[in-house]
Amino acid sequence: MKRDPLHIKSSGSEFPLTLGRDVSGIVMECGLDVSYFKPGEEVWAAIPPWKQGTLSEFVAASANEISRKPQSLSHTEAASLPYVGLTAWSAMRQVGGLKEDNCSNKRVLIFGASGGVGTFAIQLMKAWGAHVTAVCSQDANELVQRLGADSVIDYKAGNVKEQLKALPLFDFILDNIGGSTEEWAPELLKKWSGATYISLVTPFLVNVDRLGVADGMLQTGVTIGRKAVKHLCKGIHYRWAFFTPSGPYLDEIATLVDAGKIHPVIDQVFSFAEVPKAFQKVEEGHARGKTVINVTNKK
Repeated sequence: MKRDPLHIKSSGSEFPLTLGRDVSGIVMECGLDVSYFKPGEEVWAAIPPWKQGTLSEFVAASANEISRKPQSLSHTEAASLPYVGLTAWSAMRQVGGLKEDNCSNKRVLIFGASGGVGTFAIQLMKAWGAHVTAVCSQDANELVQRLGADSVIDYKAGNVKEQLKALPLFDFILDNIGGSTEEWAPELLKKWSGATYISLVTPFLVNVDRLGVADGMLQTGVTIGRKAVKHLCKGIHYRWAFFTPSGPYLDEIATLVDAGKIHPVIDQVFSFAEVPKAFQKVEEGHARGKTVINVTNKK
């Protein structure tokens, strides 16, 4: 099925495939219907997966996908935030229903807290007044504490399940790693209180690759429906969340960034010529924040 469902009958636009989701740069040209942005403005965005990516000198984006870049960030810093920021925003705000006026004193648990989504999620929850417990390896302890985590659990220091069971129950869990975690982690939530478990690891892509688009979506729907009902009977909400491109949401994130409540966490910066090395590094895992590509020499 074509990557862009709006141009399903067109041809010749699939390959070569351009990778990359995040972008920060300067508006070069605007379509006739675009009035909110003007050439020369600095913007940032995360491009949806059905469009060509951002690892190129020029990127085409819809006006509702982009936002004015935070004034306090360089382009290199800004390019590290949109995708992970919108993924965390989708999980915690859109799907999870958390917001500034209902997060005070909520207990939030984040698995995979030292990665791109995790480091953003910690800062977002602290900006909204929640109590955050972060699960990561010992060498990321200092990083997540600096970002505001109230409690840090080292998953390499003994049985992580037993370490977490010794703590008070949680109101919200964000799971960035999936696997066996979702078999026992929901037990850590407060029952019958609106507590929510959200996973960013879903079988959607595997099902579509294996069964095709229609059957893959159907199988995924059956799976999440079954799991949602199973957990609802136990007094908790079970949800999946996905990255959602949105300029308006990036506007809200930019406000938090310029207020000093969210900071970019960059693991390493590569030049455009080093893109293969950058992907090799990402594939190794254990990132501490985001990997960024400088397509031009400008920062």
